Amino acid sequence: MRTSWRILALWSVLILVLLLVEVAQLTHLFTLPIASAIGDPLAFVFALVFTTILALVGAIFIGIYISARLLRAPGFTPFEEEMLKMRRDVRDLKQAVDELRDATPAAPADPPPRARGGGPG
Repeated sequence: MRTSWRILALWSVLILVLLLVEVAQLTHLFTLPIASAIGDPLAFVFALVFTTILALVGAIFIGIYISARLLRAPGFTPFEEEMLKMRRDVRDLKQAVDELRDATPAAPADPPPRARGGGPG
């Protein structure tokens, strides 16, 4: 199965955003001084819980994606197999009809029926 360009674009944007957040963390753009984190335990707990929730949601989505890719059958679905059998049957029937048509002699065409009534005849 080919991956859609939209999915690739979405993942590329997501990775780019995460890289920008990482650079912002390394440059201390988003970080609070350690004194304010210790001074406000509620903010620290909130940040910790928020980060944990995001990590769990990401892990669940990645797990769903990987398991779906591993469990997906590489062949056709039963519906697709049935459609392929029906296509093969139609092709065989068409071939049999063509053979019958070629085997029977062409009958002469019937003359058009004559009109009853007022015409010369």
